[in-house]
Amino acid sequence: MPRTTPAERPLSPHLSVYKPSITMMMSIFHRVTGAALFFGTLLIVALLVALATGKDAYGMVQGIYGSWFGKLVIFGYSWALFHHMLGGLRHLIWDTGAMLEREIRLKLAWATLIGSVGLTALVWAIVLLG
Repeated sequence: MPRTTPAERPLSPHLSVYKPSITMMMSIFHRVTGAALFFGTLLIVALLVALATGKDAYGMVQGIYGSWFGKLVIFGYSWALFHHMLGGLRHLIWDTGAMLEREIRLKLAWATLIGSVGLTALVWAIVLLG
């Protein structure tokens, strides 16, 4: 039997094929923030377990979360929470078939980014000034 080489198949398009757009980046950020929220939720669980364990454990966790690095992680968690929430609302709107026109899609993607930064800044201003 003669041996034949496999037929050339087209390759699936990848990120290198597409020009990055704001909607593409917001979709990627939505996935990344979803993963970040999983790990951030583990930090909340650690805080609750420490709270249930006693004063010493709670004090240790508060010390870690109160450090500059802990505050930075909590700041990032809060931004991821707002960004993922707004991205989910954007997808919910699209699932209804609304706002799918190109210009509106772009504005909605920018609104997701600006809104997440704005909400994060607002919450942290209230926390730090209150």
